Amino acid sequence: MTESNKSRLVAFLLSFFLGWIGVHRFYVGKIGTGILWLFTGGCFGIGNFVDWIMILAGAFKDKEGNVLKKW
Repeated sequence: MTESNKSRLVAFLLSFFLGWIGVHRFYVGKIGTGILWLFTGGCFGIGNFVDWIMILAGAFKDKEGNVLKKW
């Protein structure tokens, strides 16, 4: 498994401040789910909370399936 060129810190900060509109998902290239987050408020907040946990645990991946680079 390779490491993405996208930063875990940037993804977390985007998720924390703008996650309810899916900005962190657009950042990692997940345009489809970014649009879903945009129209559903981060899947009513639950999906964004799950993304926080996945980002902090190092399990969040970019559109190509690569894990985000470390802090």
